[in-house]
Amino acid sequence: MIQQQTILKVADNSGAKTVKCIKVLGGYKKKFAKLGDVIVVSVQNLRNKSKITSKVNKGDVCKALILRTKKKFNIKDGSSVIFQENSVSLINKQNKLIGTRITGPLPKLLKKGKFNKFTSISSGFV
Repeated sequence: MIQQQTILKVADNSGAKTVKCIKVLGGYKKKFAKLGDVIVVSVQNLRNKSKITSKVNKGDVCKALILRTKKKFNIKDGSSVIFQENSVSLINKQNKLIGTRITGPLPKLLKKGKFNKFTSISSGFV
């Protein structure tokens, strides 16, 4: 569960390393975001080697899709999945990926919906 002021890791190659959640999108007075939700973030740190070639700058405000959370979530077959970090992938205003790769596994929950592009780029599923 992600709320305002949460520090998140970036799981793509857009150039950002960590971001901070500014706002949770998707409803009036919505306080928490979960897997597959879109939030507004501010870039806090950049990756060292890619400061020259990064597609975002420190302090930029952009949207992000939540890929992994520490909060346990249940699957319909009865199993549950827990990730070890909170991570997001940066997207632009047209909901297109800013980076070209996604590192780490994604939940199968993201296969359904309007973010099919993320599932084709990722390395694996849980």
